[in-house]
Formats: sequence, C-alpha cells, structure tokens
Amino acid sequence: MTLAIPSFRPVGAVAAHWVNRVMDVILHIGAHRTGTTSFQDYMRRHTEPLAAMGVGFWGPGRTRRGLFSGLVPKDEVCTGRDLRRQAEGRVQLQLAGARARGLSTLVVSDENMMGAVRENLRSGSLYPGIGERMTRFARAFEGQVSTIMISVRSLELYWSSALSFGVARGYPVPDREKLRKIAQSRRGWRDVVTDLATAVPEADIRVMPFEKFCGRPEVQLSRGTGVLAPFDTDRHWLNRSPTLAELRRVLDERGDGGNILPFGMGRWNPFTPEDHGALREVFADDMMWLISGADGLATLTEDHDRKRAGKTLPSGAQIKGHGHELEERQMARPG
Repeated sequence: MTLAIPSFRPVGAVAAHWVNRVMDVILHIGAHRTGTTSFQDYMRRHTEPLAAMGVGFWGPGRTRRGLFSGLVPKDEVCTGRDLRRQAEGRVQLQLAGARARGLSTLVVSDENMMGAVRENLRSGSLYPGIGERMTRFARAFEGQVSTIMISVRSLELYWSSALSFGVARGYPVPDREKLRKIAQSRRGWRDVVTDLATAVPEADIRVMPFEKFCGRPEVQLSRGTGVLAPFDTDRHWLNRSPTLAELRRVLDERGDGGNILPFGMGRWNPFTPEDHGALREVFADDMMWLISGADGLATLTEDHDRKRAGKTLPSGAQIKGHGHELEERQMARPG
C-alpha cells in the first residue's frame, strides 16, 4: 500500500487552524537492544485505552512501510525525484490526520531513527550518524517534537547484545581486533545525547536507563510522556538476544561453523575482562554526566518506585520475534 503525498502546504486560515490544533509529538528512538520491541508491543496492545486518553501511536509497522522512506538518503538511490520532500509531505499529511482525530499526544516509536545496529557494528562506534539523521526527522515533523525518549544500557551488555543480534542475522563473527576497536572507542551515550540535543535543540530529551525500566513499558511510557499509562497485565519479552547454543546453530546452518564460538548455553560474552573494564569506564562517565545534569541538554529519568534494577525481565510471556506484523497496517489512514 502506498501513501498519498500531499500536493499542498497549508496557508492562511487553513494554516492557522492547523497551528491551533496543538498536539505533542513524542519520539521514542531506542536505542536498539533496550526493550524497544516490547515497548512497541505494549503500545499496540493498548491502542484503545490510550486512544481514549487522546494518545496515538505510530510504530515500525507504519514507519517502515513507506512513511519514512526517503528521509535519510541511501547511497545507492539516485533518482530525479526529491525523495526527502516527498517523505516530509507524507509525514505532515499523517500528522494532520492525527490532529483531525483529536489526538493530544502522538508517540512515534522506531529505533531505526537513530541509525541501524549494522552501522554501529560496521563502524565499531555508537550511532555515529545520529545527528544528521535526527535533523532530518525533526524537519519532517516541522518542529512539533516536544519530547524525545532514549534508553541507554551498560555498554558491555549493549555491545554483546548487538553483536549477538548481528551475527544471528548474517553479520560475521568479529575477530579480536574488531572487538578491541569497539572496546577502546571512547564514544559513549554522552556523545550520542549531545549529538541528539544539537540536532533537535527544542526537544525535551529524557534519558531512561534500560536497567531501571526493562520489562515495565507502562512505567516507561508514564515517565517519558506524563501519560497515566494503563497497567500491563500480559507482559511480552520480544526480540531477545539469541543464546550461544542458538548462535552456534545459526552459524552451522549457514556454513560458517558454530565451533568458532565458545561452548556454553547462556548469553554470548565476546569481550575480554580488559574490554569490559574499558566499556564500563566509559559508561560510568556517561552516567555521572547524566546524574550531574548533562550540561542542561537532557534529563535522566528514573523509576524511583523501583528499589533496584533487576538482572532479568519480570516473569511473563517470553516470546521471540519483532511482532511488527501485529500492528495495524493501515498506513494510508491518517493518525
């Protein structure tokens, strides 16, 4: 299904009408491997009660099926059309429809707005292109973004999860030099947040530690948006990192040889103790910066009702997969 592209820009009385219909646009941009798929599943399952409160939701089932196509150019795409302007037109048309439905808040959740896991793995760096990307998304939303929610995670666990995710989807098992490069990179969440604040200076950036909010999407929504979110009685743990046994099976099936990975049944830990120390040092500096006020660029948002962070997600349905197919695929329907 294709989206209609608006051939007009509101002017005069029509423009004034649009401006008067205020709607908060809240971007939930990830990061990857921080429970984003489970958060999106929660939003889909609670569409009706949230809509009754004036809260709308766009997730990957909408954003990745043409809505955002063209906002960030691809090197291999070269046409005579202005794909960026067409994409901006699609987004603005959909925003107009959401306002017309009377929504007061629109939550847009897609971790690929920050970049892709494969880009991080290829560069050995944490979201190096987030600044340029988010500048483009902010322009598409015409300065209506009021809040950006971003989750951060301890770097050694983030990178271990990202590498497991990547290898399971065809990325080669990294050699020692590649792992050392990742561990020795000094780019952390502070740099990511700083780039984000530069790209979208008008937005309230709320940084939410994964270790505090994992498995509690309703609390994440409430703390990130101010919405009194409905309690989640049917928790789903989606898109989990594959275990070592699962990764070995994947490698064997594609002919790469699963014996390249260490023996074991639990989570893959590709880093040495020295690597862990380097990654933890950067993350500790990141958290100290956030706790100290992040130079006024962002707010560290924590769940003060939770006494301590859990090591695993709460009990509940533990289901693999993205679950994007569960989302309504009515892309041409505004809102």
